Amino acid sequence: MEDGLSSFWGPVTSTDWCEKNYVYSSYIAEFFNTISNVPGILLALIGLVNALRQRFEKRFSVLHISNMILAIGSMMYHATLQHMQQQGDETPMVWEMLLYFYILYSPDWHYRSTMPTFLFFYGALYAVVHAVFRFGFGFKVHYVVLCLICIPRAYKYYIYTKDVSAKRLAKLYVATLFLASVCWLSDRVFCKEISHWYLNPQGHALWHILMGFNSYFANTFLMFCRAQQREWDPKVVHFLGVFPYVKIQKPKSQ
Repeated sequence: MEDGLSSFWGPVTSTDWCEKNYVYSSYIAEFFNTISNVPGILLALIGLVNALRQRFEKRFSVLHISNMILAIGSMMYHATLQHMQQQGDETPMVWEMLLYFYILYSPDWHYRSTMPTFLFFYGALYAVVHAVFRFGFGFKVHYVVLCLICIPRAYKYYIYTKDVSAKRLAKLYVATLFLASVCWLSDRVFCKEISHWYLNPQGHALWHILMGFNSYFANTFLMFCRAQQREWDPKVVHFLGVFPYVKIQKPKSQ
């Protein structure tokens, strides 16, 4: 993976990927892995505008903003291939999963003030510990565990949702996650073979694009479920007949 090149940012100090370094610019180490985060930022911005316009709870605005922060952190990481920037990508991934945990489990949490307080301090502590000890494999295990904790609750939301369009969002979430994982693994496992191909399929860049859509589908599905809990009469509508978002009708008393 290492091309032996050092440019504006100096020698590589982070995990390197299969894309050749500094091919298109002396300021961007991995060009495609950097720009492929742009769709995720735009999708998160669309979700944020919709959440603010329809006055969803602040948790969803924070969630969309966290998606943007994660994508920007990933851009900085792949543009520089420096370890500090890699942590600026990995730590927001954990924060984002803590937000998903809160959104999924908080409606049934009896002591509501304790959950956000605990998750806030947990996230802050993790950021400090990760910066000091620089977890590698440990970060991956920790992240996977957080994802697995969220699955049972997400599945419960799915089986209790009767709306066909909302269920389709959940299916799109699973499909994009599967395809993105295949791209990530292929880029990581078969890099030696891919490096000899005439054209690199840029599996990690495809991972970024697919995960941008994955996060958008997840967020939109959760917004629908939350609106249903609040009896806001949610509907999944499609902009230009293609792009899904949630439209709600709050009671006049709210």
